[in-house]
Amino acid sequence: MPADTVYAGFSLGTLPAQKLAQSREGALGALLFHGGVPAAMFGSEWPAQTALQLHVSAEDDWVELLEVEELAEDAGAAELFIYPGDAHLVADSSLDEYDADIAELILERSIRFLDRLS
Repeated sequence: MPADTVYAGFSLGTLPAQKLAQSREGALGALLFHGGVPAAMFGSEWPAQTALQLHVSAEDDWVELLEVEELAEDAGAAELFIYPGDAHLVADSSLDEYDADIAELILERSIRFLDRLS
């Protein structure tokens, strides 16, 4: 992989994205939507040079909020955005739990994150 890669994952896909961002030399960053685990779960610390942004719902039954908060703390300068409600895939317009306002905010914040890394 090129050294200028940003890994992204949604829900269960946050786990491989996180592992790659933590283990691939030169990863620029990771965008994790609706998931994440403490860095130690992959046997290493979060790389200091790798940016991290996380998006989760406050009462999502599929996400352990304490684990996501621990990951954000592990990563130091991570951006953790916690949205109101219990929707899991709140930004997926094909689902009933879709929230257009939150989806727009997630998109805006993600684009700003990527812009800062370029």
